Amino acid sequence: MVRIVFLGNFAVHWSSETYWAHSLEDLGHEVTRLQVTQASAEEILARGRAADLLVWVHTPGGRTPGALGMEQVLAELRAAEIPTVSYHLDLWAPLPRAEQVGRDLIYRHIEHFFSVDPGLVDWFGRQTQVKGHYLPAGVYGGDCRMVERTPVDGGGFPHEVVFVGGRYNYPPQWPYRGELVDWLEGTYGERFTHFGVDGTAEVYGAALNQLYANTKIVVGDTLCPGFDYAGYWSDRIYETIGRGGFMIHPYIPGLEEQFTDGRHLKFYTYGDFGELRELIEHYLTHGEEREAIRRAGFEHVRDNHTYAHRWKAILEAVTGARAPSGGTEPAL
Repeated sequence: MVRIVFLGNFAVHWSSETYWAHSLEDLGHEVTRLQVTQASAEEILARGRAADLLVWVHTPGGRTPGALGMEQVLAELRAAEIPTVSYHLDLWAPLPRAEQVGRDLIYRHIEHFFSVDPGLVDWFGRQTQVKGHYLPAGVYGGDCRMVERTPVDGGGFPHEVVFVGGRYNYPPQWPYRGELVDWLEGTYGERFTHFGVDGTAEVYGAALNQLYANTKIVVGDTLCPGFDYAGYWSDRIYETIGRGGFMIHPYIPGLEEQFTDGRHLKFYTYGDFGELRELIEHYLTHGEEREAIRRAGFEHVRDNHTYAHRWKAILEAVTGARAPSGGTEPAL
């Protein structure tokens, strides 16, 4: 068992930190939660010294109260040979906000930084003493389940084609999102539904699992500069497939190492709406094939890509720790 002090945002039940802490406990480890901007630097240091590991998920601009600075906290824990770790799901390197990285102390003083962005991992190796690790996103195991479809009259599906996510509240560097949603609306009309902050409605929690069960096809998207930024993709891929959705998503170099095209999901070429239309038309009418992919994808994510799997990998990389006897240790 690893004794972990976890500094993050636990004020809401749907934060990544909340899911990750539960995942660590599912693996059999002990987690002490400290709320960012509330726990003092002195408390963080004291609890960190009594633990085996400090995890700090940092929100830019957040301030830690107390006379000590977090730079000193991290330095004293390093001197005590207590590892410090962070894990982030954001894309940084190819976007203008990358300029913030060098100004934020966590990116220069944390010992281990796990990132979904290969460019950020490369930056750590070139510019800092931080040990950068590439690790894709995943889905919380508690959300990874299939539910039964709610049939409409005649036993059909409530939704045929769906997109989940914002259309306009997205970085200006990615106009493709709006173009995609506009094309889906123009092509499929009432057969298409957009769920999101600027769509029909926002959907979370168990309602999202139900939505995917009630939908024939979910079209996905990831901010991918140049359509060829390898190694980064949205956590929505794992969220959609792991909650029981059948997904068509643009191909990104590296995705083939996580998923098999035609077995776990379907890829299409970025910007090729003709290819996307052919795939949508095919899978709208080939229910058995679609269902086989949906179930195989779900089982693949459940067995390989939950956050319990990700944190198991993190702990093994940092401490060599494995799930203790009695913990839930998923097979990799």
